[in-house]
Amino acid sequence: MRPRLPVAAVVGARSASASALVVAESLGTGLVDAGFRLVTGGMGGVMEAASRGARRSPRWTDGAVVGVLPGLSASDANSFVDIVIPTGMNYARNVIVVAMADVVVALGGGSGTLSEIALAWQHGKPIVALDIGEGWSSRLAGEQLDHRRRDVVHRAGCVGDAVELAARLVGTVEGSRGF
Repeated sequence: MRPRLPVAAVVGARSASASALVVAESLGTGLVDAGFRLVTGGMGGVMEAASRGARRSPRWTDGAVVGVLPGLSASDANSFVDIVIPTGMNYARNVIVVAMADVVVALGGGSGTLSEIALAWQHGKPIVALDIGEGWSSRLAGEQLDHRRRDVVHRAGCVGDAVELAARLVGTVEGSRGF
């Protein structure tokens, strides 16, 4: 039996800057190259760019990219998602995205991304924040959110650092099931 591949959630804004989208695509490729499966909110922006990047990896296999949608229509998913999970839960679907992940990687982002970072913190998931100079990932990089944990939201200055941190942090997750 082959070991389960680790799962990385990539969280970020549906409306992101052009530079953030380039970084997100590179992040998706890098994570799959490093042996991760990818889960996102399945929509546009950072989620779509990361999914596109994941599909461009030479290590991509069908089923490696999962999109957990806020609505009930599978057709709302971006075209790079392999497995579409419509929830009808709107932002509550962020709980599922975080629960599926062994590590959460944040890139920019607004209030939805902030909620995913907070959920990951409360669920004890390791968090990597790409400091791209915009959004919640940059504001929270290197910060301890509250007293519940002794670690911090881990700062990454580039995609390579984010992938390396994610891979290292996955080893700290106990009892994670993922998919």
